[in-house]
Amino acid sequence: MRKRTIALGTAALAALAGLGWYASLDAETRGLLAALPTNRDVLMWTIPQRDAAFRAMDRLPVLAEAREVQPSEHPLPLPAGKPLTVPGLDAYMASQRAAGLVIVQDGKVRLERYSLGFTAKGRWTSFSVAKSFTSTLVGAAIKDGYIKSLDDKVSQYIHDLKGSAYDDVSIAQLLTMSSGVRWNEDYEDPRSDVASFNNAEPEKGMDATVSYMRKLPRAHPPGTVWHYNTGETNLIGVLVSSATKKPLSQYLEEKIWKPAGMEAKATWLLGKTAHEIAGCCLQAATRDFARMGLFVLANGHVGGDGASGQQIVPPDWFAAATRKQKDIGEPGKGYGYQWWTYDDGSVAAQGIFGQGIFIDPKRRLVIASNADWPRADEGPEPAAREAFYRKVQALIDAGN
Repeated sequence: MRKRTIALGTAALAALAGLGWYASLDAETRGLLAALPTNRDVLMWTIPQRDAAFRAMDRLPVLAEAREVQPSEHPLPLPAGKPLTVPGLDAYMASQRAAGLVIVQDGKVRLERYSLGFTAKGRWTSFSVAKSFTSTLVGAAIKDGYIKSLDDKVSQYIHDLKGSAYDDVSIAQLLTMSSGVRWNEDYEDPRSDVASFNNAEPEKGMDATVSYMRKLPRAHPPGTVWHYNTGETNLIGVLVSSATKKPLSQYLEEKIWKPAGMEAKATWLLGKTAHEIAGCCLQAATRDFARMGLFVLANGHVGGDGASGQQIVPPDWFAAATRKQKDIGEPGKGYGYQWWTYDDGSVAAQGIFGQGIFIDPKRRLVIASNADWPRADEGPEPAAREAFYRKVQALIDAGN
């Protein structure tokens, strides 16, 4: 009887301890535990699993390890501006399954809304929005002298690519996704490269991305055909880390996060060989994604006007990075250095499931948004978001 009492008491104490641990968790982690994905492949998760995980991708190591990116001690102010009334906003947010929306014009917040239980204090994952951050770090590495030229061959910086289809590919061709190497980016095909490469076993002693990409065959001569390829952005991340001899998250903190005045901590998920997944998986507050837009509008100049402050990237970097470098087969659009371009001079960072930073230099406008679309990039949501951008532009032009 005494042994049974002791056993019950021990079980009770363990349960109480477990309850105490659970109560100590933040809302995002509790939500993730309640809808924990059954596998590591985000493309196969259910909508409730994504709703829970997108705000907590960095909370559980079972999903992926992450490195932290510390914020600025002097955050860039985002004062309130004239409220912008957008007719049909509630219906738009609902149809997008939007989690966060921040509209900034002339450095002032004109509209800010949150949904799906997400708040201004939370971190939402970026998916391919991270690509535009990664490409900006290439500009910083050129400014710092770590990378000599965009005409340099990728294999000069990633030696394990020598002898592969990437041996004769330049950094510029990698940035513009025109390497000519064969790749399948179909998000709904479980056998595609984009669904497979993060789970492939790397060769011993080699970075996981490099191990996978070096085996791919050539489909076109370098520089001749644009083809969207997330794996190549991951290679860009490896290239920057190899050139700077610093983890990508550390370089992001040094060159963008702190200088641009980001207010909240960010995290960057790591792949199998402990390197940041450069084409994806940067977790940040929606307001800080908007601050990235302001960083671009400031041409990468921070901390003052004119001769004061600091120029993070070469003065002509964003003029080239956000210009149509490659035709993508869609009227009015193109592709720069990991940025989607519009013929009206606007530019966007875009991620699957509805993540985005839209930047309109003519109107000094930034629209940062997070969402969980029903499908990665199919359905009515992408076109509806484009229409929303135009609607906001028209409202501003009308003096609203």
